[in-house]
Amino acid sequence: QARFVESGGGWVQPGGSLRLSCAAADSLFTNYHAGWYRQAPGKPRESVAIALLNGETRYGDSVKGRFTISKDSAKNTIYLQMTDLKDEDTAMYYCNVHPPLGPFGKVWGQGTQVTVSS
Repeated sequence: QARFVESGGGWVQPGGSLRLSCAAADSLFTNYHAGWYRQAPGKPRESVAIALLNGETRYGDSVKGRFTISKDSAKNTIYLQMTDLKDEDTAMYYCNVHPPLGPFGKVWGQGTQVTVSS
């Protein structure tokens, strides 16, 4: 059973919106902070948005004001609402606990591809 299953990616024109979903196994998001990460070709994986257990959220500078992370604890699922998408948002998007240390950092889901282009 996959630990994380991401979905919702696709192709969108600049300025468009997408909503990503991530279902986690074993109630992970009930017990750990949750995060969205992305990796563009030739670049390292970077943190995009974090949802802390206390309800606070944190965002990378490049997505502040455009992306919103949310969590449905009953479904052990997190979401990433992305608006005003830019070409530079093109990447494979992954979810994981935050921080993705130890065993969490060794196994990632298949990700969901987001492509922004005209």
